[in-house]
Amino acid sequence: MTEHICFIGGGNMAGSLISGLVSNQYAADNITVTDPDSQKLEQLKQRFFINTETDNRSAVETADVLVLAVKPQLIKDVCENIKSRVQQTRPLIISIAAGIRSTDINRWLGGEQAVVRCMPNTPALIQAGATGLYANAGTSREQRSIAEQILTAAGITLWVNEESQLDAVTAVSGSGPAYFFLFMEAMQQAGTQLGLSEEIASLLARQTALGAARMALEGDDDLATLRAKVTSKGGTTAAAIASFEASHLNDIVQQALTAARDRAIELADESGKL
Repeated sequence: MTEHICFIGGGNMAGSLISGLVSNQYAADNITVTDPDSQKLEQLKQRFFINTETDNRSAVETADVLVLAVKPQLIKDVCENIKSRVQQTRPLIISIAAGIRSTDINRWLGGEQAVVRCMPNTPALIQAGATGLYANAGTSREQRSIAEQILTAAGITLWVNEESQLDAVTAVSGSGPAYFFLFMEAMQQAGTQLGLSEEIASLLARQTALGAARMALEGDDDLATLRAKVTSKGGTTAAAIASFEASHLNDIVQQALTAARDRAIELADESGKL
């Protein structure tokens, strides 16, 4: 892949993608970042030896791929500012702005654009992310491949066939890290109440989460089988699982993820009215 990639917005997620690309031997000369914060640009330039620019419209002129990495509330203004240049150059548009639909991005850019909308999550900041991707009808197979290569720099990528499915991706993986942090917090607190020091309870909860995740990702067993292998009949784990089930854990998780999905839809509807 030799396309010139321009990131509009030099925040953490852009920095993570750039780090992954450069680590995978992508040419730094083919990457440009724009941001109004000159100090942030200088830090990125010194770290990755990439090109930097403060003028979005100027940077767009040489971009084959345009990554919109700004906050959702800013994306409409950014798109309208670069619309005339994008209409001339027709780059692939990749958006990592949460809750902003591809139809709205396409409209704000003047229409007939190839748009890939992505839903990454915060572990992408350490190249351990999970990203859902959706491509609009104007995106070619080659452009889909380019988008996938860029986002894979931050972790795994999964395509969905309907944009509405990104709302479910948001509920499962986009917001998902917070669920695990909450559960780990609860385990830590329970551990201290059972007599462990806070330091020991915290480390046990974190390492156990890491180990369980690695077993789930690296092994061949499905999650139910993995759980069953740890749960001896009449043992300590069985007692804990029975308590979770008595509290209707599955129902709690279903309700929580549905609430997240519904809020994602509401936010997208609000943005689309701008």
